[in-house]
Amino acid sequence: MFGFKVINQYEQGIVFRFGRALPDIRQPGLTWVNPFTDRLRKVNMQIMVAAVPGQDAITRDNVTLKVDAVVYYRVVDPVKAIINVQNYTFAISQVAQTSLRSVIGQSDMDQLLSEREKINAHLKDVIDEPTEQPWGIRVERVEIKDVSLPESMKRSMSRQAEAERERRARIISADGEYQASKKLAQAAQVMSADPAALQLRLLQTVVEVAAEKNSTLVMPVPVELLRFFDRAARPAAGQAPAAAAATPAIPAADTPAIPAADTPAIPATNTPATSATGTLARNTGAPDTGALPPARDVPAISAPGRQPASAGLTAPDHAVRKTSAS
Repeated sequence: MFGFKVINQYEQGIVFRFGRALPDIRQPGLTWVNPFTDRLRKVNMQIMVAAVPGQDAITRDNVTLKVDAVVYYRVVDPVKAIINVQNYTFAISQVAQTSLRSVIGQSDMDQLLSEREKINAHLKDVIDEPTEQPWGIRVERVEIKDVSLPESMKRSMSRQAEAERERRARIISADGEYQASKKLAQAAQVMSADPAALQLRLLQTVVEVAAEKNSTLVMPVPVELLRFFDRAARPAAGQAPAAAAATPAIPAADTPAIPAADTPAIPATNTPATSATGTLARNTGAPDTGALPPARDVPAISAPGRQPASAGLTAPDHAVRKTSAS
C-alpha cells in the first residue's frame, strides 16, 4: 500500500525501474518502491532441494543401472539468478540429470557401490561448474540416493559374495588347523619326555568320554604296552640263529651195499671197442662168421661198508683196471 513492501529475512529484493534492474539490492525488512515506475522481485536465499529422478545409464564396464540423486543448492547472486536464467530451479534439475548420466558413464559399477563419496564429490563439481559463475547458484551438496541393479546382476553378486565368504572361511579354518598342529607337536615333545604324562592324558580322555553317558566305552591299547612287547620280541629273535648254529649234525645211517645184478653184455659189432684205459681195440682181421662172441663174465662190484647207497653203484678205478686186465 502506497509502495511499501516487506522483505523476509531469508529473501532479498531486486527493483526493476521501467524494466531495468537497479544495482541496489533491497535487504530484508520494510522497503518502499515507487508504485508507478518500480517493480520489486523477491529472491529466496535459502538452501533448496531438487530431487533428480531415476536415470537409466550404462557404466564404463557395460552394466545397465538406474540411479537417482538429490541436489542441495542456494542462490548466492540474486541478480544473476533472475536475469541470466529464466527459471533457475528447472535449470538446476536438468543440469543435474545430464551430469548424473555423464558421471555414471565414466565410472564402474564397483565404484558406484563402494566409492559413493568420490562419486558425490565429482558429481558436485560437474554440476557446480556451469551454474555458479553464470547463474549465481552454488551447489552445496549432491547425494546419490539409490542404485538399482538388474535381477541377474544381483544374483551374480550374491554368488560372488558367497564364494568370497566361503574362501575366507576355508582360509581361517586352515590357519586354525596349522596353529593347532604346531601346538600338538609341542605337546607330543613334552609327553615323549615323560611317559607318565601320556598315561594321564589317556585317563583324562576316558573320563571325558564316560561323562557323556555312552553305553559303550572303547579303551585304547596303551602305546607303552606295545613297546614292551616289541622289546621282548627282539631278544627272542636274536637267540634263534644261535640255537640253530649249536645243534650237532646227525650222522648218516649205515646202509648196506646193493649188489649189482648180472647184466648180459651187449656184443659189439664192427665198431671199435673202448677199453677201460681209454685205448681203442681194433679187429684182428678174423673172418666174420655172423655168430655173436661169447660174453665175458662181469664181476660184481660191492661197495664198502659205511658208505651211502649210491656209492655201491659206482666201482672204484682199481676195480675197473683189474677187470680189464683179466
